[in-house]
Formats: sequence, structure tokens, C-alpha cells
Amino acid sequence: MTSNVRFEQRDPVDFAIIGSGSAGGILAKELATAGFRVIVFEQGPYRKAGDFTHDEYSVIIESELLGGGPQHSGQTFRHNEDEIATSPMIQPIRYAQTVGGSSVHFSANFWRFRESDFKERSMLGSIGGTNFSDWPISYDDIEPYYARVEWEVGVSGAPGPFDSYRSKPFPMPPLPVKSSGVLMEKAAKKLGLHAQNQPHAVLSQPFNGRSACIHCGHCMMFGCEAGAKSSTLAAMIPLAEASGNCEIRDRSAVFRIETDDAGRASEVLYYDQDGNEQAQKVKAVIVSANGAETSRLLLLSASPQHPDGLANSSGYVGRNLMFNAHGAVDGVFAEQLNEFKSVQVSRVIHDFYETDEKRGFYGGGGIDARPLWAMTPIFHALEGMPHDVPRWGKEWKDEITNNFTRQMTFAIGTTSLAMDRNNITLDPNNTDQWGRPAIRATYHDHDDDLSTVQFLTHRAEELMDAAGARKFWSHEVGLSEGGEHLLGTARMGNDPATSVIDRYHRSHDVPNLFICDGSSFVTSGRGQPTMTIMALAFRAAEHIAKAAHANEI
Repeated sequence: MTSNVRFEQRDPVDFAIIGSGSAGGILAKELATAGFRVIVFEQGPYRKAGDFTHDEYSVIIESELLGGGPQHSGQTFRHNEDEIATSPMIQPIRYAQTVGGSSVHFSANFWRFRESDFKERSMLGSIGGTNFSDWPISYDDIEPYYARVEWEVGVSGAPGPFDSYRSKPFPMPPLPVKSSGVLMEKAAKKLGLHAQNQPHAVLSQPFNGRSACIHCGHCMMFGCEAGAKSSTLAAMIPLAEASGNCEIRDRSAVFRIETDDAGRASEVLYYDQDGNEQAQKVKAVIVSANGAETSRLLLLSASPQHPDGLANSSGYVGRNLMFNAHGAVDGVFAEQLNEFKSVQVSRVIHDFYETDEKRGFYGGGGIDARPLWAMTPIFHALEGMPHDVPRWGKEWKDEITNNFTRQMTFAIGTTSLAMDRNNITLDPNNTDQWGRPAIRATYHDHDDDLSTVQFLTHRAEELMDAAGARKFWSHEVGLSEGGEHLLGTARMGNDPATSVIDRYHRSHDVPNLFICDGSSFVTSGRGQPTMTIMALAFRAAEHIAKAAHANEI
């Protein structure tokens, strides 16, 4: 299903936006409604709300929203550069290939960064072996755009005791507390901690013509057929198309950005749905393809003028990949919890958010209460069993039958330090379904990140015990095997020698090329980047539109 607007390929559009996710959808809406002619390139299909289902097999096993799994993506992964990168059974780099991107299938847990997240280097000093740096912007710079996300995209919630200041209240009240949230509150009270409301990019009541959440429970990994999840597909792209200035060119896999003799972006080359090469003339390009795809495209766009890749004179394209380290503690309770219903998370603990020098390592994070493995029967059967239960036979079946409705998780979201050794490059031996060089991810967690996960795992075990679980178990803390938070690979900064874009997302090297997605992050934050990605997109769109109206692009 494609949009009705069609622009001619030989007629340069004002903006080509590559990627339709959390950033791309907002940029499309903002620039199209400001009067600019916009094409959004998306390599996945254009699904509408009515196209989404609760088919667990298609979504979980066949990776329907992820583009069909590793057999199509051609991704490879390794922990160190002296290893041969291999293609694992589970995609190491996980993002949705569909209009709306990963905002379609994300869990919709939605918190802001704090003031400290933007200036940790100044507060804490350097960290050996890392590219630990301050952001070139502050919380003050981005706060108005956090508010815009909440009020334009649609967020339900209530302030927490540790939150940074906010200029406007939430537009909608919180969603109902779940059994897991009640148990977290009980445990937190025993331990002297604070279980606060978890904001959601899910509507608790009708908002801007969209219906409220129907509490079906199919948030994480699934698309929302009610339109209550505040994806860019539901909240932004319809407004972009309604302007008459935006074309969504789906099933279009961009493989190169061409530059002219002046070094400016002039043309977007892509494969159409039939695999044919096509070219679109452009006046400016915005890459919002995520921290992995953005890097691949810039590297694929090397030329005599840009021998190391487009916008890569610093050598920082692809470097500083951050995933957000994570962990989990699972528990089984005597009573029925029925966690498969409604949104993923209703309560979170942020008492351990900030770095504490007494711990002896950098990092902090949040612990939230959710179903995780108990969100669907198939996922529970595959991933949610205790370590001492066999994966077949009567005992396995009894465990599924007896505990699916009684199980919950305390999930950990924390930091990832920026390092040269963690990067995205082009795989020399593998290709994806379109014939592009595969994304090769190299990732080895910093010791401090692993220490943070271990610390928070112990805190989650204490919480699970205090909550009254009759049985609980933690997952082994080890090296990451991939991630869905794809951050840092085209970081923003004031110095062109150590960054790819400036504080307004313009490439240091190419004046009409902008990069806005998770790749622009300087630090990872504590586990939930989507709100910040969207806020950065609103901020970037404002400055890009202003520059375009002033003929400064």
C-alpha cells in the first residue's frame, strides 16, 4: 500500500528522508506541513493499522515486522575485530522494516533523559578506553521538544520523584497499574525504594482522533491495530500525507546517496519493490534509518570526494555503537497475575538511575515490572522457562500450563559506553536480500556496563524476593549478542574531528545532508531512547525548516 502523492524522479524534491521511524516520521510531518515537498523512503511495506494481527508465529518466529529474519538481512556479528563475523540464528541488529519503523513494534515505554545524561563527562571525568563525552546540547535545549512529543504524538503518564523539570503536564493520565506494578510497589515499600508510574506512548483515552488502548496486550514486537500506540505510523505520517506534500515510497531500499561536483547531496539511488535500480533527484537529504542502517548507507556512499564514506572525514561513521545493556529477573507467584493483558509496564524504579562513585564503576539504570516472557504463550514457551526445566516433555508442558499466568519479570535497562571497538562496518563476504553489503556489527561490552547489569540484577533479585515470589531466577550476565537500541554511530558534536553532525544534525562535511536518529546520540542514556529520538527530530525539523526558508541549505 503506497501513498497517493507521487513526485517525478527527475524533479528534485526539497527533502528525501531515508527511514520512516521514530525520527523520520516526525521530520516528514514537520517539513511537509511547513510546505516542503518530501519523499520518505522506507525499505519495508506500508502497513496500516488493519494489517496488523496477533499471529504470534508470524511476528515472533518468522520476524514479520523485522523484514523476515536473518536469512534476508544478511547481518553478521562478532565480539572482537580479530574474530570472523558470523550470521546467528537470531538477528543481532533488530529493527522493524515497515512504515513507522521500530515505533510500530516497540514496547512504548517512554521516559525522558535527565539533565545529568547530557553532561556526564563534565560531572564524572573521563573513562579509560572510551569516547565518553558531553552532548553539545543540554536538557534545557531539548525540554520544549520533549513536551511537543508528549502533546503531539500522545503520551500517558504522571511525573516521578526523580524526574527532571517539565514545562507542561502529561496530556493524558496514566494507564491502569498491572499486577506486576502492584507487586513492585509492595516490594519497593519494603526496601525503601520508589516505584513510580511508567509513562507510555500509548493512549489512555481518545486523543487527536485516535482511539484509546484496548488492553489487548500485544504491544512489544507487535503492531497496534487500534492505533493507540503512538508510533509515527499512527500519529505523524497521516498528517504528513494529508498536507499533500509528502510521498511515502515504501519497499524502496536506498543503497547510495550521490553527490555533485560541489560535494552536495544530489540524488538518492534505491532498489524498488521489483529490485530495479532507481534514482530520485533531491535538494537535500535527511538520513533517519537507525544507528546501523544509517552507517551502512553513509559507508556505501563513498566517492572520490568522500573516500571513507559520506560525512565521514572524522572517521566516526559507524563508531561508538551503543545498545543499552540489559538484564532480567523472572519470578513465579502463587496467585494469577495475567500479565499478558494490557501494556508492557506500569511501574519502574529509578532509585539507581544515577552513577554512584561508591559502587566503583560507571553506570545506572531503571528496573521495571513487566510480563516479558509471559506476554504470549509462544514466547513464554521458547524463552520464559526456569533454567532447571527441560525444554521438552511433560515437565515443560506442565510448567507452561501452570505458570504462564503466574509469571512476571523485573527487567533492567542501563547504560552502554561509547567505544571505538564497538562499530558498524560493511561485511566483505555477505549481502542482504537486495544485494547490499551486509551490516557487520562488532560489539564487546565495557566492564563497567557489565558491572552495572550485575549490580541491578542483584537489586532486582531483592525486589523479587520482597514481592513474595515463590520461585525466581536471574539470567546470566554476559556479553551482548546484539541489540535493538542502535545508538551513537554518527554522533553529534561541535568538533568536526570527533563527530559527524553538528548540534542541529547537519553533517559537518556535506551542507545539505542531515542525520537524525539514534545514531546521533553521544551517550546511551539508561535504557529507553525513543522519547529522546523523537524530541531530537522535532528540534532538528524546526532548525532545518528555518534554514531552508532562509536558503541556507
